Amino acid sequence: MSIADLNMEEARKRMKALYGENKKIADGNYDKSLAVKCKNGTFVGKKSGDVIAYKGIPFVGKQPVGGLRWKAPVDCVPDDDVYEAYYIGKAPRQGESAGQVGSFYPQSEECLYLNIWAAADSGKKKPVMVWIHGGAFEIGATAEPREEGTNFVQENPDVILVSVEYRLGVFGFFHLSHLPDGGDYPDAQNLGLLDQVMALKWVHENIAAFGGDPDNVTIFGESAGGGSVTLLPLIDGAQKYFRRVIAESGSPVFTRSEEEAIACTNEVMERLGCKTVADLQKVDVEKLLYESGIALNLRVWAARDGRIVPLDPYAAYKDGAAKNVDFLQGCNKDEMGYFVWGFGLDAYNMFADSRKAKKMTQLTADEKALVESYCRDLKDTSPEYTCESRLFDQIVFIAPLFRMSENQTMGGGRNYTYFFTPESGTPLIRCGHGLELSVVFNHPEETLVTGRALDETFCKILRKMWVQFAKTGNPSLSAEKSPDGKAHEWPMYDTKDRYVMVFDEFNIHSEKEAGMKILDWERTYFLTKYYCI
Repeated sequence: MSIADLNMEEARKRMKALYGENKKIADGNYDKSLAVKCKNGTFVGKKSGDVIAYKGIPFVGKQPVGGLRWKAPVDCVPDDDVYEAYYIGKAPRQGESAGQVGSFYPQSEECLYLNIWAAADSGKKKPVMVWIHGGAFEIGATAEPREEGTNFVQENPDVILVSVEYRLGVFGFFHLSHLPDGGDYPDAQNLGLLDQVMALKWVHENIAAFGGDPDNVTIFGESAGGGSVTLLPLIDGAQKYFRRVIAESGSPVFTRSEEEAIACTNEVMERLGCKTVADLQKVDVEKLLYESGIALNLRVWAARDGRIVPLDPYAAYKDGAAKNVDFLQGCNKDEMGYFVWGFGLDAYNMFADSRKAKKMTQLTADEKALVESYCRDLKDTSPEYTCESRLFDQIVFIAPLFRMSENQTMGGGRNYTYFFTPESGTPLIRCGHGLELSVVFNHPEETLVTGRALDETFCKILRKMWVQFAKTGNPSLSAEKSPDGKAHEWPMYDTKDRYVMVFDEFNIHSEKEAGMKILDWERTYFLTKYYCI
């Protein structure tokens, strides 16, 4: 039985049983064949079958605690000592969530660690794929079982897989510089992204020792991780650490304006009765997490501050800011189904009605009429999947996906777009958010979201395309390379034909978007200018 299928208490016990503390090895008693010398130490991994895993490697010189809380990550310093790399580091501090096994894992503000999976061979200069997990920038961890990397590398030994941790919630995305003593915290609103950049710097400087090619790195992520990998190319100096991006169900729509970030902080400050950063430092961590969770609830995003993240990320792509970065991006057919299931139908409908009402206040009269027209014309009559769900599919996932594809293409960049369509076996979810994750990482046993194991050949083809893209920048498969022995040509996106690769479980094929009518170009595409919040 999968961890994801267990009840909450049993899941806690199982996860804690997997946890341990990596220690320094001072006596020289370790397997030298499993040891890799890096800038900040020699790390000894564990072998499972033909894969060696190196877990819990710090990618910073000091962890972000004490006086370093809400400060930019500190770079590594040289270290000649030897350390175990047997256990994943502690998860970032976050609130509890029944839908995230990562929240069951031991947590700490000392969380800036990464994990590496590599085949146990002598291969060199392998493409590197760096995974950034999702969780709305509020929850999640590299401990998520369906994202564990052994199965992926076992099937694809010609790549190196890395997963990285980053600060979440009020520790990673909390505007502070507007406070009376906030001048010393200019980066607090985007620290989670700066953590990711520091992790990529560590990978660039050290991955060759594991057999990876530092000049052929693909960053990929889902949800907040997908949003992250579409923002990283826009951060000054970050592009030198990667050349390709795979964004699953995430885009720059997951950002706030600086004014919105300040307003969110002020709501939390009011709940806590705090006026300054010094006041915040005295608040018990559990209380800080609890009150911020109530106040913000899916409003923790990176900030379009004009310094770390551009004021208009979409315009930056259109202007060619990432024209030298290859993109593969897409979303799932019924993204909001995951939230219908996760919230529960009644709670979700209340949430959706509230968010729709708030969104409508941002629109002009003509824009409101377009949105209401879209909702009236919806043909889906399922009581479990309302017009608000279809509307938020468009606002949060589908329209931003196509705006990214359009703008990256207009900016002179290469872009491949997909639409994932298999139905879940779990009631309410349909083809919901995150459904593809157990497919990507080759964990058919993790069926909490999928409800069933999807067709094995279909899953292998998808993974092979991800890997082929990481290797070459083109996800197309020849008949020789494809698991089903058939060629799968994935046309590059262009603004005329708008080809999309449709990941139908039994018919993977490319198709023009116009034939599928995935996006309502007239009545919802314009909503991308209002972002998510």
